[in-house]
Amino acid sequence: MLKLITAEQLQLGMYLHKFGGSWLKHPFWRSAFLLEDVKDLNAIVASGINEIWIDISKGCDVAQAAQAGQPAPEAVPEAPAVLVPKRVPPAPTSMGQELVHAKKILLQSRDAVTSLFNDVRMGKAIDVNGAAPLVEEVTSSVIRNPGALVSIVRLKNRDDYTYLHSVAVCALMVALSRQLGLDEAQTRDAAMGGLMHDLGKAMMPLEVLNKPGSLTEAEYAIMKSHPEEGWRLLREGGGASEATLDIALHHHEKVDGSGYPHKLQGEGIQLLSRMGAVCDVYDAITSNRPYKAGWDPGSSIRRMNSWAGHFDPVIMKAFIRSIGIYPVGALVRLESGRLGVVTEQHATSLLTPKVTAFFSTKSNEPIPRVVLDLSSPSCREKIVAVEDKEKWGFKYLDEIWSET
Repeated sequence: MLKLITAEQLQLGMYLHKFGGSWLKHPFWRSAFLLEDVKDLNAIVASGINEIWIDISKGCDVAQAAQAGQPAPEAVPEAPAVLVPKRVPPAPTSMGQELVHAKKILLQSRDAVTSLFNDVRMGKAIDVNGAAPLVEEVTSSVIRNPGALVSIVRLKNRDDYTYLHSVAVCALMVALSRQLGLDEAQTRDAAMGGLMHDLGKAMMPLEVLNKPGSLTEAEYAIMKSHPEEGWRLLREGGGASEATLDIALHHHEKVDGSGYPHKLQGEGIQLLSRMGAVCDVYDAITSNRPYKAGWDPGSSIRRMNSWAGHFDPVIMKAFIRSIGIYPVGALVRLESGRLGVVTEQHATSLLTPKVTAFFSTKSNEPIPRVVLDLSSPSCREKIVAVEDKEKWGFKYLDEIWSET
């Protein structure tokens, strides 16, 4: 049974179920655990958290803590056994507004997932319920503005890739779930599966996982074991839904049966795992890796859409709609001959995003930057092509859109 208490009433021996307020405000990657260390207790009090849900079926109640020799706090009314109050959808925000919040989530989630992987490497059991607050923060950000977190997490550096890739796939899975019209429970499973899909990589040798060059055949065989390792870790840890387990196990399957580990085909691959395959590959090819620079988002979508037999075509189309035909960060050519970077999606039109024009193909030189809202009736411009940033040699495109 759950009970809501104040931070002042918190004592060792209590089982923490959930912290009140935002996950960003508390110092742990998880919120569900038995409080046994006085250092953890002090960290919670110092964080400024005012309320905590405890589970008295798994740990001490306030009265029991008093009987164990700890100071007896004032009694509080028992909370109803309802885990989550009625949700109020987050209000939409602009790209610029949400980027500020997304950057905070990114910093916190990097530490959280790094800690999660380190726990696995030290042999600790993983309970996915502890990551629920992180998933909730990511989901809320995507609901407020689908493009912000999905785009900013793409800028991870090579050293952070393994950890922030999980956060990126989590965010992409939320955006795709909403595009496909999945319900709240399915969206939650999709998000958690995205966050945990590569957990098995924590068991891979670091010299193989972080190798800066191409893998040998033997090394690739080792890396191909990570889906089954992740599935095993999640199953043994407890708390993971069947859908989350399946995403970890089957996110490298392809609809033509050429994937791994089980060479499943078509609808023999569960829906959320087919979604995971798309989200996983998109973030992988658009991110800077130890052995290559990331591809432009627009070019990546075009290439992925051409890989026959790799992805479910219905899901691929929905994915394109979820991030935009012209994703944030895409380099596009305008009808006037100017080149621009997509900086924000239009809420109802995939063909008319906001674009920052910065280069003239006619004079072959930079021009003063100007933001164009292609959805505005007064705007005479339109996109005529997606360009390859490698062809042009531009090194500063991400600076243009990420500073909006």
